[in-house]
Amino acid sequence: MGDFEDLKTAIEAEFPGWLVWRSDAGRWYATRSGDLTDAQLQAGYAMTVAADDAAGLRELLRDQTRRDGGER
Repeated sequence: MGDFEDLKTAIEAEFPGWLVWRSDAGRWYATRSGDLTDAQLQAGYAMTVAADDAAGLRELLRDQTRRDGGER
């Protein structure tokens, strides 16, 4: 398992436009650095996603990227 800062940097590089942080309880979060339209929100886009670990967060971000029309 890597250091949090290294993992954070890698995830943010892999998913531009997302800011990553971890809660005091150890849960991983990412939030978009820009706004979503009402139509995007209604289509299931998320401003913030949360997961138990870095791998889970990456999977949620891949899903959001697929919604954007780009595969990672």
